[in-house]
Amino acid sequence: MCLISLIVLTLKSKHLLLMLMMLEFLVIYIFFGLLVMMVYMNYEYYFVMIFLTMSVCEGTLGLSILVSLIRSYGNDYFQSFNVLW
Repeated sequence: MCLISLIVLTLKSKHLLLMLMMLEFLVIYIFFGLLVMMVYMNYEYYFVMIFLTMSVCEGTLGLSILVSLIRSYGNDYFQSFNVLW
């Protein structure tokens, strides 16, 4: 799952929505890895909850940037979003 999302992220980086979805798949993969590690070693789950909270904040920030981009330019092409603007 991690390799597939990395391949799609590098090859299909034209649309911002597709890039955000692949980044979320990577976050889910890391989340499950952390969860398995915490269960295996009998640690507390506070770090996993903090990671999950930060990933939700990252997702909402990405969606707000996507909505702003679509309202400004009318599309979600990554090349039309000028960072140095």
